[in-house]
Amino acid sequence: MKGWNGRLLRFDLSTGKKIVEEYPKDLAERFVGGRGFAVKLLWDELRPGTDPLSPENILIFAAGPLTGYALPSSGKLVVASKSPLTGGYGDGNLGSIAAVNLRRAGYDAVIITGRAAKPSYLLVEDDRAELRDASDLWGLDTFKAEARLKDAHGRGSGVLLIGPAGENLVSFATVVSQEGRAGGRPGMGAVMGSKNLKALVINGSGEPQAHDPKGLRELGQEGYQSILKRDNYGFWRRQGTMATVEWCQVNSTLPTYNFREGVFEGADAISGTTMEKMVVKQRGCPNCNMICGNVVVDSEGRESELDYENVAMLGSNIGLGDLRKVATLNRMCDELGLDTIGAGNTIGFAMESAEMGALDLDITWGDFEGAKGLIEDLAYRRGVGDLLSLGVKKASERLGGEAPKWAIHVKGLECSAYDCHLVPGMALSFATSPIGAHHKDAWVISWEISTGRRAEYNPEKADKVIEFQRIRGGMFEEFVTCRFPWIELGFELEWYVKFFEAATGVKTSLEEMYSLGDRVYALIRAFWVREFGGRWGREQDYPPSRWFDEPLKEGPIKGSHLDREKYDKLLQTYYDKRGWDERGIPRKATLQRLGLGEEARELERYTTLK
Repeated sequence: MKGWNGRLLRFDLSTGKKIVEEYPKDLAERFVGGRGFAVKLLWDELRPGTDPLSPENILIFAAGPLTGYALPSSGKLVVASKSPLTGGYGDGNLGSIAAVNLRRAGYDAVIITGRAAKPSYLLVEDDRAELRDASDLWGLDTFKAEARLKDAHGRGSGVLLIGPAGENLVSFATVVSQEGRAGGRPGMGAVMGSKNLKALVINGSGEPQAHDPKGLRELGQEGYQSILKRDNYGFWRRQGTMATVEWCQVNSTLPTYNFREGVFEGADAISGTTMEKMVVKQRGCPNCNMICGNVVVDSEGRESELDYENVAMLGSNIGLGDLRKVATLNRMCDELGLDTIGAGNTIGFAMESAEMGALDLDITWGDFEGAKGLIEDLAYRRGVGDLLSLGVKKASERLGGEAPKWAIHVKGLECSAYDCHLVPGMALSFATSPIGAHHKDAWVISWEISTGRRAEYNPEKADKVIEFQRIRGGMFEEFVTCRFPWIELGFELEWYVKFFEAATGVKTSLEEMYSLGDRVYALIRAFWVREFGGRWGREQDYPPSRWFDEPLKEGPIKGSHLDREKYDKLLQTYYDKRGWDERGIPRKATLQRLGLGEEARELERYTTLK
C-alpha cells in the first residue's frame, strides 16, 4: 500500500513483548485511519464490560494516511480507548511531532495493552520498541517530564505523556505534548496512568511512501499558498480561536456561571482583543501555517498558551474576568495533565454546589485562589478533589438531591464552551457527539446563528449536524488532519480528496468519504450500545436539563430556553436520517448497508436490532 505504512506496533506492557503486524488492506479501505482504525480495533479486540482502568483495556495512538506529509495542518494523531469518564468510546486528537515521527518510524498506529510493573515509558525508534524506567519522571508535571525525555532522546523526539492527574487516575486527565497540546478529554490520560505508562517517546528515520510523491509535494505547496491568500488569514493569525469570546458574548452563547447564562459582564477582559495586546509568542502543530496557539505571560510570570475553550471554561464559566489569572489556571491544567474544559466545568459545578449548600466548600464565583486550590486538589485527588475527579455526572449522583440539575454534561463528558439555551442544532450536536458533549465533531453553532436561531427546530438542522459530523468527525478524524483551514478560512474540501489520491493512489469523492464517516459513526454507536446493553436509550442523546428548564435571565435573549418536545422531534429526525431506530441504535439494514454486517451480528448478542 502507498500512503499507508501498512504496519501496526503492538506492545504488551505486562510482558514487554513487541509485535509488528502488517494489517490487511481491507482495514485501510474501510476505515482509512485515525479514529476509523481506533474504533475498529477496539470493537474487534476489547472484551465488552472491560474496566477502563484495568490492564485489559486497550490504548491506541493512530495516525492517518495524510499524517506527516508536507500538507496543511497534517501533524495530528488520534488517541483512543474505552473511557473511564463515560464508560463508552473515548478519543481525542492532538497535534504533535509524535504524529509525524510515528509515520516516520514506519507505523500507522501503536496499540498498547497490559500494565507495567512499575512507572515506565515506551521508547519507539524505527523497528526498536522497549520499555524504560520512568521512576524519576513519575510525579513530575508534563513540562518538566517532557524536557527530561527530550534531553535524553533528542529535541526532535515526539513525546506523548501524562501529568499527575493521569497518574492519579483523574477521570478527565488528558495526554499532553509540546507544553500544552492536549487530547483525549474522556480520560485517555487516566488510561495511561492505570497502565503505569508515563510517556510514549517516538523517533523515526524513514518517510511514508506516497503513490505520487512529486504530485503530492506540489499539491501541498499549492495548498499552503492558497491558505495564505484567504481573506481572514491575517485576523486568524492575530487571534486564532480567541475571537470566539466576543462572538459568543454578542450572541449570548458564552458559558457563564456554570452555563446559567450566555453573557458575562467581564467578557471584554478575557477577549481576543485583550489577548492580542498580551501575546509574547505563537505556537502551532507540525506542518501548520495557520498557527492558533497564542502564548501570554500569566499572573505568575509564566508562559501559557490560550485558546477559546480554556479561556471560556476557566474564565466566564467560573466568573473570572482577568485573562492573566485565567492563563495561570490554564497553565496549571496543562502541567498537571487535566482537561481544561472538564476542569472549568467541574470548578463551575463545585462553585454552584457550594452556593446551593450541596457541597461543604469555601469557594465563590470568580474565586481565583479557590480555583487554583481546587485544580491541585483535583489532580492529586485530595479532599473534595477526590469526589470531583470522577467528573460532574458521577459527582452529582453521589451528592444527590438537586445536584444533577447543575451537572452540565452529555453521557458523562462535560460540555465544552457553548451555551445552548437557544441553539437547538448545537445542542443536538453536543448530544449526538460520539464521545459525549464535545464541539469538535459538529460545530454548527456559527451556521445556526447566521441562518436564524429562532427558526423552528427544522430538519435542516439535523442535516447540518450530520453533514458536519461526516466532515469534521469523519473525514478529518480519519485522514488525520486539522479542520481549521476548512472551517475557519474556507479551504475547500476538494483539496483533501486530491491529497488523498496523490498519497494513496485511491480515487475517491467527498460523497464516498461521507459514507466512510457514516460507517465509523455507526460503529462507534454500536460500541456504546454493546457496552451499555439494555440500559441504552434515547435519553443518552439529550443535552443538559438546565437548557430546557432554566431560562436565561440576562442578555438580549433573556427568557430563552430549549423546548423539550421540539428537541425530541429534532432528535428523531436525526435518527431517521441516519437510519437509526427510536432508541438511537443503528438499524440492521443500516449496518449492513454500511458494510457492518458482521458487527451487526455481534451487536445482536447485546440488544435487539430493528
